Formats: sequence, C-alpha cells, structure tokens
Amino acid sequence: MGIQRKTESLNVLLNEFNNSLKAISAVDLVNRLSNKMNKTTIYRLLKKLEEDFVLHSFFGKNGLKWYAKCNGCCKSGSESVVEKFRTHFQCLNCGKIDLLSVELKILNATEKLKSASQFLIQGKCESCV
Repeated sequence: MGIQRKTESLNVLLNEFNNSLKAISAVDLVNRLSNKMNKTTIYRLLKKLEEDFVLHSFFGKNGLKWYAKCNGCCKSGSESVVEKFRTHFQCLNCGKIDLLSVELKILNATEKLKSASQFLIQGKCESCV
C-alpha cells in the first residue's frame, strides 16, 4: 500500500537516512527515535517505505534487520525487484555496512526467485585491516 501522506513522523524517519549514507539497523532507529515516536510507528513506516522502494532491507550479523536508502537499486511498479541483486559488506570488527557496486550472475536461478534476494559479505573493512 505504501505511504499515503507525509507526516511529521515520516519526515523524522527519512531525515535519519538523508543524514547518513550508511545502512541503519532497526534497533538503532528505535533507540534514536524513541523520544519522537513509538516502536510500532517506526516499523510501520519502514515497511511502507520498503513497499514504495524508498528503502530496502537485509539481515546482517546477529540477525539484525538493516535498512538502507535505495539509490536506483530497487525497481518500482509491476517489475520484479529480483532482477537487481543488492550486495552489502559488513565489517565484523566495527560493524560498518556498505552497499557494494558489484554485478552478480546467478545462472539458472532467476525463474526460482520470486520476490527478493540478498547477499551479505562479511570481513574487515579498510579501516580495520
């Protein structure tokens, strides 16, 4: 269904992503915004922003759900999102997460992928090596 109207809560949440080029975990968002809105509102808005292809999510270390701003990596409309595979890198030392610009080819699997796919590469970032 997506976002129906721009509310103050939506603007506050979007500002978190506009002020950071990095992915933000759902837990961090709840902690940062707890004095401005409740946890249910945050998760509802995140879901709607994903439906509108403004954000995308993936699971990182320890099973935490992370959100990142879509910069042309998601498709809108009736086309399938799986034609573009998003790959993220997570540093196991400092926790930094980056969206990687890599092209992945999965042979003979695209017919089986119906809604989404995610790839997470873990290691040490350039600052922690």
